[in-house]
Amino acid sequence: MKRLFKLISYKTRYLLTTRRGIKATVYWGVVTVVGVYLFWGIPLPTKLISETLPVSTKIFDRNSRLIYEIYTDRKRTPIKLNEIPVYLKNATVSIEDKDFYKHQGVSYTGIARALYNTIFKHEVQGGSTISQQLVKNSLLTSEKTIRRKAQELILTVVIESIYSKDQILEMYLNTIPYGGTAYGVESASETYFGKSTKDLSLAESALLAGLPQRPSTYSPFGAHPELAKGRQEEVLRQMIANKYITKEEVDQASKEELHYANINPTQAPHFALWIKEQLAEKYGEKIVEQGGLRVYTTLDLDIQNLAQQAVATEVAKLKKQKVGNGAAIVTRPSTGEILAMVGSKDYFATDEDGKVNVVLSQRQPGSSIKPLNYALAIRDQKITLATAFADVPTCFRVPGQPDYCPVNYDGTFHGLVQTRFVLGNSYNIPAVRVLALNGLENFIDFGKKMGLTTLTDPKDYGLSATLGGILVRPYDMAVAYGVFANQGIEQPLVAITKVTDWKGNTLSEYDPSKNVLTGNRILEPSVTFLTSHILLDNNARTGAFGPSSFLNVAGHPEVSVKTGTTNDRRDNWTVGYTADAVVVTWVGNNDNSSMGGAVSGVSGASPIWNKIMKAVLAKAEAGDYDPNDKGHAWPKQPDGVVGATICADTGGAPPSQDPGNPGCPTRFEYFLTGTVPATSNIIFQDILINNATGQMASSSDPPDQVHTENKPTYTDPDGTLFCLTCAIASGSATINYPLR
Repeated sequence: MKRLFKLISYKTRYLLTTRRGIKATVYWGVVTVVGVYLFWGIPLPTKLISETLPVSTKIFDRNSRLIYEIYTDRKRTPIKLNEIPVYLKNATVSIEDKDFYKHQGVSYTGIARALYNTIFKHEVQGGSTISQQLVKNSLLTSEKTIRRKAQELILTVVIESIYSKDQILEMYLNTIPYGGTAYGVESASETYFGKSTKDLSLAESALLAGLPQRPSTYSPFGAHPELAKGRQEEVLRQMIANKYITKEEVDQASKEELHYANINPTQAPHFALWIKEQLAEKYGEKIVEQGGLRVYTTLDLDIQNLAQQAVATEVAKLKKQKVGNGAAIVTRPSTGEILAMVGSKDYFATDEDGKVNVVLSQRQPGSSIKPLNYALAIRDQKITLATAFADVPTCFRVPGQPDYCPVNYDGTFHGLVQTRFVLGNSYNIPAVRVLALNGLENFIDFGKKMGLTTLTDPKDYGLSATLGGILVRPYDMAVAYGVFANQGIEQPLVAITKVTDWKGNTLSEYDPSKNVLTGNRILEPSVTFLTSHILLDNNARTGAFGPSSFLNVAGHPEVSVKTGTTNDRRDNWTVGYTADAVVVTWVGNNDNSSMGGAVSGVSGASPIWNKIMKAVLAKAEAGDYDPNDKGHAWPKQPDGVVGATICADTGGAPPSQDPGNPGCPTRFEYFLTGTVPATSNIIFQDILINNATGQMASSSDPPDQVHTENKPTYTDPDGTLFCLTCAIASGSATINYPLR
């Protein structure tokens, strides 16, 4: 460097003595300044091993109790290139830098391809060669500046001139991070497979080769272990494309079952690894693995451990019912804080692949999606809590599709039932009628606004959407039900409150207590009050669940709750909330196999939910989460809601204003202001009756088998005529959809 400055100084003095040298002087001056800026302090290319001592990253719960530690010491065991299987070398070159043995350190086609995908396909893709990655990881930092990139390029060219390709590949394979504390391929092989690199198969080699690009994402020990298989298959495809292996070898490797070594995250493993993945995306793998971060989270280890035990205990009880797994997430709705995240019954379970975090997986919600359907119809004043629906055999005719003929969970029909009891008892046929009123497109759009991020185009769904014929994540269901708990505000979930370095310097900070109910308003408090009131009304659900079920939390009659079981019994949910807590629980099987017939809304996920909800409410009411807030009265009647006496059969206004003789059995109900019914909704008219059954005649009944009678009738919102004094129809009526 001194020699370079001496040469530049001499050249400058020479040019200044000539008349034509003025422009050249300016030019060399600029070159000097730029050169000093770009390359001052550049490390020696002969020093390809960093001497920076790594410091472990620690993740804490909300009370500063250690959840997980990413160990300080790097696990690195150097290995010679000739000791590394050819499969692994070829796999690495194929997926990371297919032209490694052809270029001089920088791949201009790779850079162009990365720019094209970033600009036109919006896919972030690296263009770095193996040589550049070696320089970046061993000699430089990960900062994204022009100066660092320039240093990377010049050092890459220099090391390409100093070292052979095999030497560069050997250094790369011995220094690149593979996730966790594993630096270098030998350490990675021991970490992931418990064996030396020389003993790796093609399948194992392909998996390891795919890790360095994004170790936290692709790790089989990470938050999304299912992505490891997809990455492995991509590596194998690239090896075929580069003619290193045959299709037959790929087919054999794809079928090989991989046996991983055990790792030991201590507490809240799914949560901790999910946090680690977020940190890696924000700060980079190197900082997370070596930078000594101190990460403070919203997790409550007391609730986490209780929830984990509840899931494991109850799933074990359901073994005979063919239930293999369970999951739960607990939040504080007003702040969005995640208090617990149980991704499976046991992180180390092998029968159900316990490493998969079901809280972040897509499952069918069953009837637990119904409150969203009813809330939308209440908001748009298409129904009230007193609106009666005909729960009779019905087929919905959708253009271009087979007739859809839903049935109730109990296999029976219940006649005319009002909204409060339809939702409380989770009857299916009225729920489909409500979806028909809302319109599928409106319902899917509303679901997205409520926080269901996995919903796609409405054309992808049918009327079964309101019975759970969609895919959602338990994580997102916590957000959606949080809207009800927050009186209409969608509060995004948060898990990290503060990140510092090991010296105490704050890198990021978020105070949930200063961000109470700061999200978007989706519903008015009047609508959420009505929906929540149905879901806490034990009387409204007694017909289906009985008076004493796990949906009742001892000492807490104010808890709103909904169950959900898919028709094929592959998923079973219980989701409940107050203003202080949202608890989502799920049981089922990772492979989507059906559970036993005895599993239902009150025998599967509900016992888990009950235990967790009782515990978290006790802590909230004790002021553990906020000393100034020891629980909320729930729910309070807001402005925009009025009460009225209605007929208990049709939901209409009593025919008489005489309290002693109203003209119909009555009950009290809540309404949005301006929606209290003004008439009885009953019309006497002549209808055809089947002679034998006493039911309303169908269009297929022969004329000689029916007669006409004048009967009191009610027409529900979708146009279905119901005879109030006839037997409940056993045949199916057909309704054309869409109705509106």
